[in-house]
Amino acid sequence: MTDNNPHVVIEVCADSVASAVAAQRGGADRVELCGSLLEGGITPSTGLIEMTRAAVSLELAVMIRPRGGDFCYDRPEFETMRRDIAMVKRMGASAIVFGILDVNGNVDMARTRQLVEEARPLAVTFHRAFDMSADLFRALEDICAAGVDRVLTSGGQPNSLQGQDTLQQLVKRAESRIAVMAGSGIKPENARRLVDHTGVKEIHVGLRTCVPSPMQYRNPQVAMGAVEGHEYQRCLVLEEDVSRLRDALQTKS
Repeated sequence: MTDNNPHVVIEVCADSVASAVAAQRGGADRVELCGSLLEGGITPSTGLIEMTRAAVSLELAVMIRPRGGDFCYDRPEFETMRRDIAMVKRMGASAIVFGILDVNGNVDMARTRQLVEEARPLAVTFHRAFDMSADLFRALEDICAAGVDRVLTSGGQPNSLQGQDTLQQLVKRAESRIAVMAGSGIKPENARRLVDHTGVKEIHVGLRTCVPSPMQYRNPQVAMGAVEGHEYQRCLVLEEDVSRLRDALQTKS
C-alpha cells in the first residue's frame, strides 16, 4: 500500500538549549543551532554547542556565519569560518550550515568547495544566502557541483508560500542530486499544503513564541540592541507548536 503522506523531515531553528529540547520533545528530526537570530543567525558559542549537544540526541546542524549582513566574506572572515568548522566537528555536530556568494551574487565556488571538503564527513547545507543569489537555478547547479547535500530556500521570495512555484521547479531541477528544504513562513496551518504543492521532503521552521522576561526591575531608558524593549522578552520554541506541526504533516491532504 502506498503511503500518501511520507515522512517529512522537520528542522527547527533554535538559539537556546531550551528551544532545542522543546524541538526534540515535539517531534523534530533536526535542530539548526544559531546565535543572534535577530541578525538571521550567526555561529553559536562553543558553550551553547556543547550544552545543546549534551541535551538532545537528534541531528544537530550548526550555523557557520561569522557576522550578520551580506554573504561576501573577506579573507579573515573566511578563515574564521574554516576554524569554526573544525571546532564544530570536534564538538559532535551532525551537519554544517553556511553560504558564500561573490560580489556579483554568484555562488563562490572555490570557497564553497573548500568548506565542503573541510566539513566532511559531516553533511553540508547551503543556507538562504541561496535566496540572495542573482540566479537561483544557476546557483543550484553550482552548489550541486560543489558537493553540497542540502539547500535551504524560500524560492527567492520573502517566505516559502510566496515562493512555492519556484520551490516546485527547484525540486524538479534538483532531482536526486541535492535535498531542497523549504524555509520561512511555514506554520502548522500551511505546511501540508506547501509540501504537497512543492514536493519538498524537508522543511525548516522557526516557530518562535515571544515570552516575557522574568525580570521584575526594568530600566525602560536603556536599550542594549537595535530593537528597543527586546531586553525584556525572550523568544522560544514551544514543544506544543512543534507537535502541532508534526500532526499537521501527518494529516492526509
